[in-house]
Amino acid sequence: GAGGPDAGASPAAPPSASPHPAARRLAHRHPASPVAAVTRQAGAPRQSPYLFYDSVIPADVPAGQEIATYADGPHPTPVSAVAGRQVLWIDVNGSDTAAQVIDVEPGCATPAVAASWAYRKLSGQPGVTAIIYTTISEWAIVKADVSGLPASMQARLRWWIADPTGEPHLVPGSQATQWYWGPEYDISTAAADF
Repeated sequence: GAGGPDAGASPAAPPSASPHPAARRLAHRHPASPVAAVTRQAGAPRQSPYLFYDSVIPADVPAGQEIATYADGPHPTPVSAVAGRQVLWIDVNGSDTAAQVIDVEPGCATPAVAASWAYRKLSGQPGVTAIIYTTISEWAIVKADVSGLPASMQARLRWWIADPTGEPHLVPGSQATQWYWGPEYDISTAAADF
């Protein structure tokens, strides 16, 4: 099954806004894994909007939910940990263009690395999209760095923006918004074109 419940629906345990622990965010850096082995599946059209979860420990994510997890860095998620799940792989250092997402935040890829990653990914994989994750406060900087990409590539970029208000929402101009930061997983709302 693709996607989660409608954005207005409550996840398994209703989240409340909580600060995003710095130590947990630093743990989001993981080394190369065979991303192509388990990825987001094409299939029936998605509900819009839908929820998905991201975590360093996929087993913490409620069963049946799409998960985003880490392809590279010091602690990669093993493919065996996400067997049978819909997965978005996150590249944290710009080395894995098989991943669907690049993580742009302190300690991870820089905006310039994200622009290079997106160019390499979109050049080598016609028809795919490249998802850039960043915080709402850094979004303008990242946009400036990718503004030099050809228009045909910019049309294939998707934005996943962290804006942890604790309430489901989509930041205007983004295709996904990470609105909940929790101790076990984060939750995002995504549009159908994410």
